[in-house]
Amino acid sequence: MNDSYAQVLTWLADPANWAGPTGIIARTGIYLGHCLLTLAIASLIGIPLGLWVGHTGRLRAVMVPLTGALRSLPTLGFLSALSLTMGLGLGAPLVALTTLAVAPILAGTYAGVESVDHELVDASRAIGFTEWQILTRVEIPLAMPIVVSGLRSAAVQILATWTVAAYLPIEGLGRYLIDGLAMHDYTQMLAGSAIVIVLELAANALFGALEKASAAAVRR
Repeated sequence: MNDSYAQVLTWLADPANWAGPTGIIARTGIYLGHCLLTLAIASLIGIPLGLWVGHTGRLRAVMVPLTGALRSLPTLGFLSALSLTMGLGLGAPLVALTTLAVAPILAGTYAGVESVDHELVDASRAIGFTEWQILTRVEIPLAMPIVVSGLRSAAVQILATWTVAAYLPIEGLGRYLIDGLAMHDYTQMLAGSAIVIVLELAANALFGALEKASAAAVRR
């Protein structure tokens, strides 16, 4: 085994690196809290707006290029610009990373609703469904696999990008990368990166399972 990876395993196996307010357990808890808060706020913005755009077709010509533009924003540059305005602390990274996470959620939601067969929607109207009933009983259930796919993309992106916030400074797993770089402790950097990768793989697997379950429900 490569010496670097052996040193990472040794570092991870050391109980001293797991305990205390700067240990892996505490920092992982803080990191996941930040990530979940970001995903929740982005979902509260992106899902209702995506449902409205997908159902009504309004502002679609604006939303499609907007989501593309948001996806292309450089994370570090956007975060730095906000921190100059909002100062150090949780506010700037929360606003920046929430803004970036809205794009895949919004795109997945309106794409999912738009993918629903229009003949099915027209038939629902013909039998007397209200617009709200069409949205909640027809479009949302059928769109759910694509909606979950958007959430999956956002969750993986959030887990990856919250590490950047550590330079402000913000507590969390990103500290292992920033502090490790400052001290030339590359073992600590690799270990922190490994933990983030494991969390991303777990999130990807979880949302992948939800996506398959929702797709199976649609087929039934």
